[in-house]
Amino acid sequence: MSDLVTKEQLDQVLAHIDGDIDQAVERLRTFLNIPSVSTDPAYKDDVKRCAEWITNDLQSIGLEATCHETVGHPMVVATDDSAGPDAPRVLYYGHYDVQPPEPFDEWDSEPFEAALKDSPYGQKIVARGAADDKGQLMTFVEAIRSWKAVHGTLPVRVVILLEGEEESGSESLVPFLTEHKESLQADTCIVCDTSMWDIDTPAITSRLRGILYIEATLHGPTHDLHSGGYGGSLVNPANALTKILGQLHDDKGRVQIDGFYDYVEVVSDEQVDQWNSLGDADAILLESSGAKATFGEEGYSTLERLWSRPTCDINGLTAGYQGEGAKTVIGCKASAKISCRLVAHQDAEQMQASLINFLESRTPVGCSWEFKKFGCSPAISVPTSSPWLSKAKDALTDIFPNPAVLIGTGGSIPVVGEFQHILGVDAVLIGFSLEDDLIHAPNEKFEVTSLHRGIRSHAAILHAYGSSSD
Repeated sequence: MSDLVTKEQLDQVLAHIDGDIDQAVERLRTFLNIPSVSTDPAYKDDVKRCAEWITNDLQSIGLEATCHETVGHPMVVATDDSAGPDAPRVLYYGHYDVQPPEPFDEWDSEPFEAALKDSPYGQKIVARGAADDKGQLMTFVEAIRSWKAVHGTLPVRVVILLEGEEESGSESLVPFLTEHKESLQADTCIVCDTSMWDIDTPAITSRLRGILYIEATLHGPTHDLHSGGYGGSLVNPANALTKILGQLHDDKGRVQIDGFYDYVEVVSDEQVDQWNSLGDADAILLESSGAKATFGEEGYSTLERLWSRPTCDINGLTAGYQGEGAKTVIGCKASAKISCRLVAHQDAEQMQASLINFLESRTPVGCSWEFKKFGCSPAISVPTSSPWLSKAKDALTDIFPNPAVLIGTGGSIPVVGEFQHILGVDAVLIGFSLEDDLIHAPNEKFEVTSLHRGIRSHAAILHAYGSSSD
């Protein structure tokens, strides 16, 4: 179909999408009601049920879809070659697993009973996974559904890869990509797990921060001790750990790990000015977070800190007595979960070693460390000169009220690097979530407007990719 696709054919698909949006919302709600929490073994059967549901849905559209068992949770792969052997091939990636819903008491409705509620933009869908990533992956699934329904074929060949372990470390991803390398080959890749600038301004993400994550446990006495009988006479691991953690940053917000900034790229003034011209990032950040003030490394704007500067954060602390009421105890150990978000040219493995060395060099006498490593992923820069990115940008601009913009993100999507390394394909990162969608938090939501425009956008991108062969 790629040699024959016309604007009139796209208009017919867009009209179908508009007429089918209520049914698309209901399909998404059904998808969201399956509690596919990949991190908790108690949900294992539900994760598999979710994989089977989306496999069946893709088959109902007319795609060849298979649910592949792995050492962890299933991988879903679907293909459609109806455009013919000379058409470009596009790989779509999304993940059907979701974060745990806790704390339950902070949800206004059941996390796995998707609810439609009023919002400033019309209606929103509230459920765990609404924006991350079930709602987003359904934008391209629904676009493909409408192209197939209207024309019986697609403008390009497609292969869809849906993962079930993105929220739990992607243990099966690299082995699966390696084993199925040939069948997953594509001319370009679309990853739909990022955000827009605002409800009327679509975005393509060109910069992703990397990540390293460890848990550091400082061991002291062999068992918990009475603080009256032992306090002040030996090292309290909780006191010692918090003192060490307090040295991670100086008073200007700079990370004090040796060599942390050695290879950090200085972003040009022109790029910074472009970012800052997008709007009041501070106001957006404060509104979406509920915080009262911004904070971070001195000398940089909020968007510079989020998109081009590395960070080090304590993500969890455990020590001593955690129950109700008082217990005068000196715990025998204290733990911290620590992550670093990394930028281009920083070596994730080297930074992990430097972080561990930072902690070990401050070990109190009589104490020892235990480290658990939860993975390292480098930062990613996506080529902005790609014709695939340019076509996607134009297609998004045709659908939305405002032109599409290029942005960075403070988050990490390791699969983008694996696609580059294993499959040799660069990703175009297109997402439709908003800063206030409460991803990973109670009351996660996805705007119906975002879903609708996202579906229309992917339909337009399919048209753009299939309209010419260059």
